[in-house]
Amino acid sequence: MKLLRADLHLHTMASDGTWTPEELVIAAKAADLGIMAVTDHESVANVLETEKLSQAAGIKFYRGVEISTTFGNHCYHVLGYGIDVTDKRLLELLNYNTYLLEKKDEDSISVLINKGWPINMDDYNNYTYDRRRGGFKALIYLQDKGLCNGVDDFFKYIFTSDNELCFPEFGTIGETIDIIHNAGGKAFLAHSASDFHGPGLDITLGALGNERFDGFECYHSGHNIEDTANLVRYCHEHNKLISGGSDCHGTFVPSRTIGIPEIYENDIRMD
Repeated sequence: MKLLRADLHLHTMASDGTWTPEELVIAAKAADLGIMAVTDHESVANVLETEKLSQAAGIKFYRGVEISTTFGNHCYHVLGYGIDVTDKRLLELLNYNTYLLEKKDEDSISVLINKGWPINMDDYNNYTYDRRRGGFKALIYLQDKGLCNGVDDFFKYIFTSDNELCFPEFGTIGETIDIIHNAGGKAFLAHSASDFHGPGLDITLGALGNERFDGFECYHSGHNIEDTANLVRYCHEHNKLISGGSDCHGTFVPSRTIGIPEIYENDIRMD
């Protein structure tokens, strides 16, 4: 019997991806996926449409979301699976986080203006862009002004402590897990071994191991083989669920490809 391939970390243009639900499902079929999830940042706007399309295409679907949290000096992402996308508390949290991120975009542009960058706030406020390009307003604005080459360039040279820029103060991990559970879902720590998203696996597990996570995203495009194996072993030893995915954003992050890393249904444990 053929094992189903899985990718449980996918983004659409409801957040910072470039694909519509239809385009995502077409890409999932082309990647031979049998299991998928939409996990947009701070949004569930495309979950139900993608679910309908994926089921019509014969792909098992998990309703998901990726939520920003704050712990110490780091922004950690929490994945919620099996959620009620109409849950009031969940939607309030997502709307508030979206407000914080949009405000941080404005604050970032303001900081750069004060540092003498050749931009102005009126121009930024009047600026609109095609959401199919992915990303977020400040990034795309700076790209169109010829001041930024892309998302990697943005986080390496612009959104830095040297420019007095950092992520907003989001809700706590505990509060976020509680809201996911209240919405009928299970909470997973996303990409916990990715250097971009945290201080490294050992420090992350040491700091967050006592939080009420149902599971961990063990397989991710930003994880190496050793860290993946350590995460899987940790989940088995602590009776935690296991998820994994590419974190594909369509064409917005070219280094992430749908279906990579190659994950199968026997690698994950969602229930």
